[in-house]
Amino acid sequence: MNGPGERPKAAVLGCGKIGMDLAERIGNSGRLECALIVGRDQNSPGLRRAQELGLPTMAGGIAAFADAAERFDVVFDASNAAAHTAHCQALAATGTVLVDLTPSSTGTRVVPAVNEDAAVQSSRHFNMISCGGQSAIPVLHAVAATCTPSYVEIVATGAFASTGRATRLNIDEYVATTQDAVRELAGVEARVKALVNLSPARPEPPFRVLATVLADDARPEPVQAAVRAAAARVREYAPGYTLTSCTVTDGRVDVALEITAHSSHIPSWAGNLDIINAAAVRIAERAVAALAREGAASWSS
Repeated sequence: MNGPGERPKAAVLGCGKIGMDLAERIGNSGRLECALIVGRDQNSPGLRRAQELGLPTMAGGIAAFADAAERFDVVFDASNAAAHTAHCQALAATGTVLVDLTPSSTGTRVVPAVNEDAAVQSSRHFNMISCGGQSAIPVLHAVAATCTPSYVEIVATGAFASTGRATRLNIDEYVATTQDAVRELAGVEARVKALVNLSPARPEPPFRVLATVLADDARPEPVQAAVRAAAARVREYAPGYTLTSCTVTDGRVDVALEITAHSSHIPSWAGNLDIINAAAVRIAERAVAALAREGAASWSS
């Protein structure tokens, strides 16, 4: 239990690109304290970098972390989909808020601009889906509210250098989890296809997402107004989220997005990391705040 004035303590499992950017965001949030970075190997570049930044670190992975005496208010899992099930089981008894940045498809799927309020009131285990899902689902939810899609396609294109080994190993899970999340959170019953392109180009391209919807009853004015409003909601927590175009022609809707990273730890073209990490920190902040209010209410009663 935190004392008066203390920020909730957060731990990050994983010290790759996502984990290290998360550490910076948590520290800058003003609402959470990055109290530990956990890696498997003491000599890994990520743990060494964390130590250089003065952050507390631990090697040995989930086994060492689960055996530690200290408990955390929120744990971010920035490892890989295959490992998340074991992490979830190891942490189940602690009561911590668990934010899953792997495409494991476990926990409550959440996109802040779509279902944040309902999610934080009903769960302590959150699945952040994928970078493509976090980017596309807000606008797809908006489109589906104005028409009846018969087909949805998402094409996410990012720089190869912005992905780590775990991300590349999880491409199948990424695709399946993103497609399922579109059906659930965007309210789409149509066929959904998610595609991922990793570009080796130099200089590195920015992260771009193209969402295409086929809907015979799509009309330009309501679709475009809804998409612009959705993009504005996402920019509240991810300011680099840009709607570059939204066209509606003959029953086809094309929405083009470009996401720029706003972080000193990752380059501007790594918008795929930016969007999912920004969403994850936002959900964690609101989840621990909701639990604090719940605890205060219980105590006062």
